[in-house]
Amino acid sequence: MSLLMVVGCNGTSDGKENETEQEEESSNQGTSESTEKEEVEGPRFTNATVHDPSVIRVDDTFYVFGSHLAAAKSTDLMNWQQIATSVSETNPLIENVFEELAETFEWAQTDTLWAPDVTQLEDGRFYMYYNACEGTAPRSALGVAVADNIEGPYEDLGIFLKSGMWGEPSEDGPIYDPRIHPNVVDPHTFFDEDGELWMVYGSYSGGIYILQMDRETGFPLPNQGYGKRLMGGNHSRIEGAYILYSPETNYYYMYLSFGGLDANGAYNMRVVRSENPDGPYYDAEGNAMIDVKSDPDLPLFDDESIEPYGVKLMGNFEFIKDGGDGPSRRTGYVSPGHNSAYFDEETGKNYLIFHTRFPRRGELHEIRVHQMFMNSEGWPVVTPHRYAGEVIEAVSKSEIVGDYQFINHGKDISAEIKNSVPIQLNDNNTITGEVTGQWALVGDYEVELSIDGVIYNGVFLTQWDESTRSYVMTFSALSNEGVAVWGSME
Repeated sequence: MSLLMVVGCNGTSDGKENETEQEEESSNQGTSESTEKEEVEGPRFTNATVHDPSVIRVDDTFYVFGSHLAAAKSTDLMNWQQIATSVSETNPLIENVFEELAETFEWAQTDTLWAPDVTQLEDGRFYMYYNACEGTAPRSALGVAVADNIEGPYEDLGIFLKSGMWGEPSEDGPIYDPRIHPNVVDPHTFFDEDGELWMVYGSYSGGIYILQMDRETGFPLPNQGYGKRLMGGNHSRIEGAYILYSPETNYYYMYLSFGGLDANGAYNMRVVRSENPDGPYYDAEGNAMIDVKSDPDLPLFDDESIEPYGVKLMGNFEFIKDGGDGPSRRTGYVSPGHNSAYFDEETGKNYLIFHTRFPRRGELHEIRVHQMFMNSEGWPVVTPHRYAGEVIEAVSKSEIVGDYQFINHGKDISAEIKNSVPIQLNDNNTITGEVTGQWALVGDYEVELSIDGVIYNGVFLTQWDESTRSYVMTFSALSNEGVAVWGSME
């Protein structure tokens, strides 16, 4: 029992219970130091705070819902309006929340809520999949509430999954064992290409699971227990699963966060894919995710066992420029993670929506949105700078040649911030500087890099750089080992 009780939803040192609540900020991340580039009038951003943002679009408005019953909305994915910030009796999403969800709070022995998900079913109503966790153990409850309006108020329909029932039968029947049974948090509901409804969920403990859902009632179909395990187990630090089908590649992509969520937790976003909504899922090297879990012979929350797996899209980073007065710091993120994703059928654009902390700013976190593109191998590459309305288009060699700041995200789970290093993409298609190799423009805008014998495939894209207030050429590419590299022109 003593072993079981130290197994937290996110560990004892970085649980969502310990997040710092913050006010909405409208200041831009990054400094406005002088540069050689002429500043131009560019896009503006309004920032908001929603941890673990799960996205849903209603008409022309994007909504994100997150932990602690926080929410925000935007019509352009750049300027966010805060709707709610914390679990309280004045939160407009669930009126009298402590009374409405009394059974949930009692079971989970907490007074807050964790990452929810909202979906619209065929009856036109909005279903919020809420959850609560004790915080130092996987004692959690997961249920659903419904509203006629996306902004609430939501009324509880009841709990349908529980975890952490010490010494008692689990939802699967056998006595609950946190090494193999899931922690019932972090739900995401989605429709597959055939219109069937699913819910993926889970965190640490026994891993990531998936359930088939009733598309009319919003509850799980009967006799599934906890459902089917997709990956994780033995308390591996894997959570925040989000599944999105791509009509471009005909794959289901499961986005995940590895590591711990706080500023020292090394959160990083990864992706795996499958031909079916319920798996099996594989990474770029062909590793089966069902086999990815922690080593039970190692200490709890063993990252070494899971570190090599999944396609790592983004971790801690900071763009730095070396100048005469020493290095100047620019845009950077710390522990970016727990993302959702969105595909716009009208424009063909893919977006990654997540929260992030920032270098030297402690636990303060904000929403960020980056555009994604499928590379030639059918894997999403994430652009280096936040979304500012950019559209991918043909580029010329003359636009590409120049000095860049280069970041290699690696595959590690580490709180270390990866600082950019200077490189050059030369007219003779060589790469020089801190890394060396060859580069090529393929077609209108695709990039192929060869660095130290490793091939990376991705895209070139002109983006808005907040720190220099200028439009710059960028590239984002992935290797077949699942390593992401970025470049942003000086």
